[in-house]
Amino acid sequence: MKFYDREQEILFLQQTREEAKRVARFTVVTGRRRIGKTTLITKAYENEPFLYFFVARKAEADLCSSLTEEMEDKLGIATLGAVRNFTDIFEYLMKLSQDRSFTLVIDEFQDFYRINKSIFSDMQRIWDKYEKNSHINFIVCGSVYSMMQKIFKDKKEPLYGRNTGELRVKPFRPSVLKQILADAKPDYSNEDLLALFTFTGGVAKYVNLIIDKGALSRDEMISYIISPNSPFISEGKNNLIEEFGKDYGVYFSILSCISRGKNTRSEIEDVIGKEVGGYLTNLENDFELISKRQPLFERSRSKSVRYELNDVFYSFWFRFIFKYNYILEIENFAKLQEIIYRDYNTFSGLTLERYFHQIATESGKFTRLGRWWDRKGKYKIDLIAEDELSGKVCFYEIKRQKERIDIVALGQKISMFLANTEQYKDFQIICKGLSMEDM
Repeated sequence: MKFYDREQEILFLQQTREEAKRVARFTVVTGRRRIGKTTLITKAYENEPFLYFFVARKAEADLCSSLTEEMEDKLGIATLGAVRNFTDIFEYLMKLSQDRSFTLVIDEFQDFYRINKSIFSDMQRIWDKYEKNSHINFIVCGSVYSMMQKIFKDKKEPLYGRNTGELRVKPFRPSVLKQILADAKPDYSNEDLLALFTFTGGVAKYVNLIIDKGALSRDEMISYIISPNSPFISEGKNNLIEEFGKDYGVYFSILSCISRGKNTRSEIEDVIGKEVGGYLTNLENDFELISKRQPLFERSRSKSVRYELNDVFYSFWFRFIFKYNYILEIENFAKLQEIIYRDYNTFSGLTLERYFHQIATESGKFTRLGRWWDRKGKYKIDLIAEDELSGKVCFYEIKRQKERIDIVALGQKISMFLANTEQYKDFQIICKGLSMEDM
């Protein structure tokens, strides 16, 4: 698959490179695994050599050997000999950057914790010593979000406040997914588009795998994802066990509950059989894997709170692959495919709501987006999109099939919502339906 999108991210990185010719720049690039951070940086700097250093989990002296070879190749400098400490190399590069501007990229930066934790304090000392006269474009990447947050956001950590910029790489937007699928399959259906969104969440690596495999229809995607040797089967475990550490079992159970619609704290605790408040807080704040959802303008801080997985792919993975792992253990891939087909319309109907929320966000037309449901959860408005500047607010009913949209019922729910708020007293009220035909 060719390179898509990321124009703003590339511009940011290129502008940062230009700034580094005048003053040192230290940029932190974050984003979940498989999102395309390394590919993005490589694309941004494809027209100039840069030092790239991957923090593999091996001896520090071995890592240093790899980096000195990279320095000799990319910067043309004389050999440094047998250097065994990364901080010696970093200090050498910071000195060199006083007379020469260049880019240094360190990938999986958080893994220095496993190799030599003192590297962070040494880097802080060296950065502070040479920064004012340096012209380095220093970029660090990390996929373990909680650890990267700790390194740069925790006031107790030595590198707190040292970075001069931050870039968060996000999944592809719906418009980009449409472009990618159209290039691969010009006659794609909206069912195919919804499936691509449902199964990948716009994560670059997953999209790439599906496109390169030629699995361009819903059925082909399911057949590929749920198959022997599928790269998708182990993704959740591979990506998240390191984040969660020894408590990963509890966290996985919570995420599985949410993916199955058990999305209130009481429902989750009923299933798990223990108090989960601390775990939910960590998932929301430390890992940023879930978010609290409340009815728009709900005054209560605790009542009516529902939790939602932020990552669309993880919603799918926990709903089907993690839940039915016992079926995969006996290699009955066909049976799990049957289960996905059985539940697909209901599950993809929920992801369709998320799709249209992303479309509304991407449009830039609105000043506030939200949902609403009553205290009993009986009545629900799928999307509320407010434009404060024009004095208009749109209420949307979202269904897979257009014929299932009931505008009269939507109007009744809007009346219930407006009866409890003065917010839209002077607004023009618009109610519409959205279905797969509108994708």
